[in-house]
Amino acid sequence: MSNEEKILVNVTPYETRVAWVENGVLQEVWIERANKKGLVGNIYIGKVDRVLPGMQAAFVDIGLERTAFLHVSDVCPSTIGKTVEPDCEDITKFLHAGQKVMVQVVKDPISSKGARLTMNATIPSRMLVYMPGEKMVGVSQKIEDADERERLRELIKSMPETTESEGGFIVRTVAEGVDFHEMRADLIYLQKLWGVIQEKAKKVRTSALVYEDLPLYLHLLRDIPSDRIEEIRVDSLETFKKMKDFAESYVMELSNKLHRYQGERPIFDVYNIEEEIQQALEKRVNLKSGGYLVIDQTEAMTTIDVNTGGFVGHKNLEETIFRTNLEATQAIARQLRLRNLGGIIILDLIDMDIEEHKKVVYAALQKELAKDRVKTSMSEISSLGLIEMTRKRTRESLERTLCEPCLVCHGRGSVKTPETISFEIFREITRMAKQFDAEKYRVIAAESVVSYILDEASTRVAELESFLEKSIRFQAESGYFVEQFDVVMS
Repeated sequence: MSNEEKILVNVTPYETRVAWVENGVLQEVWIERANKKGLVGNIYIGKVDRVLPGMQAAFVDIGLERTAFLHVSDVCPSTIGKTVEPDCEDITKFLHAGQKVMVQVVKDPISSKGARLTMNATIPSRMLVYMPGEKMVGVSQKIEDADERERLRELIKSMPETTESEGGFIVRTVAEGVDFHEMRADLIYLQKLWGVIQEKAKKVRTSALVYEDLPLYLHLLRDIPSDRIEEIRVDSLETFKKMKDFAESYVMELSNKLHRYQGERPIFDVYNIEEEIQQALEKRVNLKSGGYLVIDQTEAMTTIDVNTGGFVGHKNLEETIFRTNLEATQAIARQLRLRNLGGIIILDLIDMDIEEHKKVVYAALQKELAKDRVKTSMSEISSLGLIEMTRKRTRESLERTLCEPCLVCHGRGSVKTPETISFEIFREITRMAKQFDAEKYRVIAAESVVSYILDEASTRVAELESFLEKSIRFQAESGYFVEQFDVVMS
């Protein structure tokens, strides 16, 4: 194995954090908090709140703070390999207000948007995905060997439970090379689980959760490519025991890779994870060559700008630009995973004149993105050196998980200068003077603003006092931020 890959699990009563480390460098991080667990994979019985024919969508109450969104494409029975029926384009044929429905969350609530739902539920196990509403057998496209794909497909079809089943199955990548008995055990488990979910759903009278996906630390064991991981270290004894039991029941090949961490230093400190997470919240990402990236995440999209910085190269400018862009491809792919950036992403590469350089950089970026387990797609490099891409978004980004908009700048990323605030104060005093008859004014503001007014704007203050024929006094308040001020009349 050329890469040393570890999984580190840090558990506290209020938060679970999982880090994927490759050759000592943090590649991905997942965070699950006790009061804000991810909802993807959960199945609910909900009530249709509103049907919007114009949007071909409905809002469904599943007991969350905001109603969840359900599009007509997620209402119709799965259309894999089929022609879409005309009725599947009209949501009113399927749903009406007040209707009770079984739905599954496919996207967590993000920012101001509610959860995204589907009525085509899927239930994953280690080797299979069960699709209750779909009578088919499929095999993961990531299994490239045609003979192995056919063997797995025939293996599933040969099981008596498959014939009796109401639903269909997709064979997952980790099932490559497994035998009949291992696969059958997974299949029977999924069928039993679906039976339990159906029984629970029958008893529900109001919006309620009927199936909750595995917690983060078990979800990890179920879904990670076990052949790539050399070691899983867990710093909680209770969590370690649960993971060990789960591994021995479902993922035997990971059982011997599980180890309890008992060091005195926190596990994330030992592997420098805390510092890497902090760096992943910064806008600037330095490259080894001296170049750097600038990453800006907004509500509409994320932009990543590549700059040469202090990298001057050894040959010429075009070679410097090419080498910087080439190095940036690896850093960009890692930052997308580490920060969990999704939606529309614009990459602003440094302009390259040589066509061959563009092809090499584009191919390098494709190769790096192929390592991403989240679906991505991208355009060719434009004449302006831009690449448009999208990355599937199913949960909040690292920044949105750990941070909130600044209370001072309210998410703008900048604050007004003391000069600008001083002009606002002068306008406010003039406005108040026209409305009220006051003898004098007292302005309470941030220290930097008061300092600016009494120094550089003192002449303007004198002119305003003369114009209004009123006295104006200024009071610096250390607790005020730069844009905050009050004008008091007396």
